[in-house]
Amino acid sequence: MQFDEAENLCKKTLEIHRIHSPPASLEEAADRRLMALICEAKGDYESALEHLVLFSMVMIANGQENEVAAIDVSIGNIYMSLSRFDEAVFSYQKALTVFKSSKGDNHPSVASVFVRLSDLYYKTGKLRESRSYCENALRIYAKPVPGTTVEEIASGMTEISAIYESFNEPEEALKLLQKAMKLLEDKPGQQSTIAGIEARMGVMFYMIGRYDDARSSFESAVAKLRASGERKSAFFGVLLNQMGLACVQLFKIDEAAEFFEEAREILEQECGPCHQDTIGVYSNLAATYDAMGRVEDAIEILEYVLKLRKEALKAPMRGHGRTQDSKTRENAPIRRRGKP
Repeated sequence: MQFDEAENLCKKTLEIHRIHSPPASLEEAADRRLMALICEAKGDYESALEHLVLFSMVMIANGQENEVAAIDVSIGNIYMSLSRFDEAVFSYQKALTVFKSSKGDNHPSVASVFVRLSDLYYKTGKLRESRSYCENALRIYAKPVPGTTVEEIASGMTEISAIYESFNEPEEALKLLQKAMKLLEDKPGQQSTIAGIEARMGVMFYMIGRYDDARSSFESAVAKLRASGERKSAFFGVLLNQMGLACVQLFKIDEAAEFFEEAREILEQECGPCHQDTIGVYSNLAATYDAMGRVEDAIEILEYVLKLRKEALKAPMRGHGRTQDSKTRENAPIRRRGKP
């Protein structure tokens, strides 16, 4: 993603609005929202917050109450990223009040705010409140009001599953992911999303020692991503690495080596050799080669890794070999994939 170029273009657009558009125009507001998304993607949360607040003021001036509530949720998300939790709670509660009054207590918009609040309270150590909001959201998703899409329900269940995973309740998290996947399985255009869910399930199966189930989930996800053309993405490379690890646990060493080799090729291209995911694959492949008796190949890889680490230490001011793109990719690991 070329966020710097997008930001420059958006700045020029906002400057045109400043000169030629009337104050508080909806057109300028829409571009400010776009700028907020760009800033948030770059990790510039303070700037994102500024643009969201200005956008919200325009929506208030134009009587767009529901739009303001949606922006309050986005503002709450930014406050969460900045660890300004009290302000995040205030923004979420404002949105919740509007959604309940305008859409009803059982609308999926209400459930989505409950999920945000659950995540917030988990991060602040208030586990009882966090669990309560999870349960409230699940009650809404269990009996959806007319007009609720299966994508909304599946997305909510996927988000809640991540919170249950944080509670160290993988079985409950897996149940929610399985429900989400079942909702989407007959929907066109959802194969990539289902693959993301299966990948997350594979990780959880792996963590609780169900390696056969993990391999099956990874295998299904890999097949879907190959079919959808995502075979060269960084996420696909990480997924292949995870599948290789599951094969190692099942003593399928030759298969593991094949997956690690493919993962290495993709991650070198997409993330660069110095990225932590790529180095992780190097280490896994070296250990696998060693187990196969290919000791010289294993030593060659480990010497290369050592060389990379030395070069990274010599150039701390250049960001330790990590580009902005690679940092962005790090923020989307497997456990956060699978959202419709």
